[in-house]
Amino acid sequence: MPSSRDRLPSLTGLRFWAALLVVLYHLSRQVGTLPVVSDVAWYGRSGVTFFFVLSGFVLAWTYDGSRVPAKVFMWRRFARIWPMLVLSTGLSVAAWVIMDHPVSRKAVAATLLAVNAWIPEPVYSAGGNPAAWSLSDEAWFYLIFPVLLAALSRRRSTSWVATAVLVSVGAIALWLASPSLPQDVRGWALDYFPVTRSLQFVLGVVAGLAVKRGWRPPVRLLPAVLLVICWHLVLVPWHEAVPDSQWYSPYTASQLLSAPLFAALICAAARADQEGRRTGLTGRWSIRLGHWSFAWYLVHEIVIRLVVYTGGKPVSGWATLAVWALVIGVSLAAAGLCYSYVERPAERLLRNLGPSAVPAAAASARPVARNGTAGVGRG
Repeated sequence: MPSSRDRLPSLTGLRFWAALLVVLYHLSRQVGTLPVVSDVAWYGRSGVTFFFVLSGFVLAWTYDGSRVPAKVFMWRRFARIWPMLVLSTGLSVAAWVIMDHPVSRKAVAATLLAVNAWIPEPVYSAGGNPAAWSLSDEAWFYLIFPVLLAALSRRRSTSWVATAVLVSVGAIALWLASPSLPQDVRGWALDYFPVTRSLQFVLGVVAGLAVKRGWRPPVRLLPAVLLVICWHLVLVPWHEAVPDSQWYSPYTASQLLSAPLFAALICAAARADQEGRRTGLTGRWSIRLGHWSFAWYLVHEIVIRLVVYTGGKPVSGWATLAVWALVIGVSLAAAGLCYSYVERPAERLLRNLGPSAVPAAAASARPVARNGTAGVGRG
């Protein structure tokens, strides 16, 4: 059974599948391809888009009407992500050293300060922990969230619809306008730049507000899942027809245009939980793997690098399958250990050391409610 931490347990279960999509993407490109699976997961970096939309949804759901001071909110988010950011960056740098790969101190510092995604030079997005670029975007989302929530929560539902349409159309407009950008800037501006990625976060915020206030999404969970699957299947012939070097390839489109589909999936899963319907995402291991997904996302690519460095790339299909299984098994085990012995304990410690949402006078009279987002979604 889901714990009390998982107020929308299906979203916790979905987190694992989004992380798996990213893992399969990296395995396909860095280890070797497997039939069918690699075709579908070739643009699995769209899983990051899912997490950006989910982040906005969960934060809006959690903090709408809570009156939590901005400094308390920011400290909670710092406690949530920074311990694993530090640990995974240290592990990544150690892997680079073992591989005799040059390490940029400036890139490591930018990673630890969560500003690396603001810098267009590739060394900054990959020099510390390559997966950690997304936390730079998340840090920006956290910074703008209190203002965003204050502005949107007072609006009528029609304003939320208009905002959702605006950010969705804005993503399409950015993609269509991308040929005007120099090729060496285009990838950074559309794939990493926090302001560009904010469109996905804002979509999640308005979706979270709408569902919490009683909106019933027109698409149920199973059709929403099928829509996401069909989207990734459409990318297969698109990829075969257009090389990634072209602006109209699915490389950038796969993440820019997928946000509305992921928003529909998240809304459908959340609504199913509200209504007490079974989703197949709330089993014991689904929840556990969902909890591990943040650490898994941050450590899996490190394991891939070390395995390929140690044994080289496999030369046959069966060998590729074996390396895939090894990487998934080792990285998941490492993620479980990180979650149990670093991520959760460090978060609790930092939260206890930080500011409280309850005034000191009231704190002595009643217990403090822990109104965090852990377990619902990874902000």
